[in-house]
Amino acid sequence: MSTSSSQTGGIKLFNTWSFEGIEIRDITLENYINLKPIIIPHSCGRHEHKRFWKSDISVVERFVNRLLAPGFIQGKIKGRKSAYNSGKKSKLITCVKNAFVLVNLNTGENPLQILTDAIVNTAPREETTKIAMGGISYASAVDVAPQRRIDLAIKYLVQAIGTRSHGNVKQFEENIAQELILAAKNSQDSRAVKRKEEIERIAVSAR
Repeated sequence: MSTSSSQTGGIKLFNTWSFEGIEIRDITLENYINLKPIIIPHSCGRHEHKRFWKSDISVVERFVNRLLAPGFIQGKIKGRKSAYNSGKKSKLITCVKNAFVLVNLNTGENPLQILTDAIVNTAPREETTKIAMGGISYASAVDVAPQRRIDLAIKYLVQAIGTRSHGNVKQFEENIAQELILAAKNSQDSRAVKRKEEIERIAVSAR
């Protein structure tokens, strides 16, 4: 799926990256990866007022919001005194903007396409759930709903960025760019891809 020029109206992310021609390479996720053209990925929490509205929020903002979660990224944003990211969204947006510049310089591709490919490649298709019967519990494999696949993919990417950033002399933006590029290539060097394959491997053994 790709966005048409009539939809975009010339709007570009950070006034730099076009939403035109971005392809979602998994048809089951088309309705859940929002590529509505925006300039700044900041909707002021409008999606919080109704259940499942998060799918109507730009996928870039969802990625930034996940980076805000306490405990994932510690001490990697310049000028931070706190160990967590709560309330530092403007700084994180700047970090993501700089990371997108690095992605473009390293790949020559639109960073939005790289982010989309990374999410598609790290979205697990199957996971396990616990079933309890008569005092006995066991794990059973279940299919993952498309919306949850996106949630898990973004979660794994952010966790991988956090792990990569810990004790690393590289700038935070470099770690974001590196993980997104590796995940977009479906590389085994990506911690998010490894995590997704581990979840699917456990699910296969629980069938």
